[in-house]
Amino acid sequence: MKIVVQVKLIAEAEQAAALSATLTACNDAANWVSVVAFEHGVPREYELRKHTYAELKARGLGAQAAQHVIKKVRDSYTTLKANVRAGNLGKEGTKRRRRAESKPISFRPDAAQPFDDRCLSWQLDAQTVSIWTTSGRLRGIRLACSTGALETLQDHRRGESDLIERDGVFYLIATCDVPEAEPYEPDGFVGVDLGIVNIATTSTGYQAAGRGLNRYRKRQLVLRAKLQRKRTKSAKRRLRERSRREQRHVKNTNHVIAKTIVTEAERTSAGISLEELKGIRQRVRLRKPQRVALHSWGFAQLGEFIVYKARRAGVPLVFVDPAYTSQMCCECEYVDRRNRVDQGLFICRGCGVVAHADRNASHNIASRGVAVWNAGRESRAPATP
Repeated sequence: MKIVVQVKLIAEAEQAAALSATLTACNDAANWVSVVAFEHGVPREYELRKHTYAELKARGLGAQAAQHVIKKVRDSYTTLKANVRAGNLGKEGTKRRRRAESKPISFRPDAAQPFDDRCLSWQLDAQTVSIWTTSGRLRGIRLACSTGALETLQDHRRGESDLIERDGVFYLIATCDVPEAEPYEPDGFVGVDLGIVNIATTSTGYQAAGRGLNRYRKRQLVLRAKLQRKRTKSAKRRLRERSRREQRHVKNTNHVIAKTIVTEAERTSAGISLEELKGIRQRVRLRKPQRVALHSWGFAQLGEFIVYKARRAGVPLVFVDPAYTSQMCCECEYVDRRNRVDQGLFICRGCGVVAHADRNASHNIASRGVAVWNAGRESRAPATP
């Protein structure tokens, strides 16, 4: 299983200037390569290299840096083609899709640049790195990360690492190939119901309320609107400073929730049953005030965190169909739209059971998880003689 580890570089003034100049030079070269690729109909990487490699070397890029610039550009067009094919940029003829296909892909001056082991070496015992730049090889750049991240880098780092710059600070994003734990035979399943009012509700009783996160998002939305209306230099500076702050807060919240769910399942030797919510934005039709809450809802990120943490811990995990889980009684399995009285109350019109709506849905998801697991599990019955 591949995960990424982020490492902060503590660069001195001269080192920071060299790193910034390297990112700018590589991304300027990537923009030129992108124009060449667009004019030649985006050829394959080998063909694109014949058109651009000599010029990149003349611009002062090293051999490996030039190769990575070409590969980065070609990969970006591959991603664009995949998004078009999947319909992520709209249907054919829409304004968004025409704008994406009618011009070359561009790269920001501080966009990420990949480095391999030939132009980036790690000295993890000394907690330093050595990296190629357009000003020469920089050695002894100090790095900062947690003890756990350092151990992961020491044991499992594989492949390339990306150099990025955020607000004047440089980071290395390293890819690590971590072995997965062997999954065990689950003793039941923990159903996880995802929502907006309650971010996650499990069939074991855990409930992550979304009130604090929703209030935080609303405050950030109001503040962004105020700053955008001012249109002054100081307002734009404040907007840049606050960019990604909400993303980091939501990401940390989802990490905490995912870790709690996986730890509880591992402690009780249970599996985890999640709803398959892919494509919900296309299926659901909401009023305009509700769209902000839906499209800022981090259920996909939370689901990804639960999946990778479960795989690392060896916790079995299945996805189930979420249809009617909020309308079906977990006791008698009677389905009626009127069973869901309001957001938080469930009253079965078949057997009369009263329960919290999200808790009832989580029990239904857990039951479906057991059914899915049993249907896909290999038979352990003895062979017929």
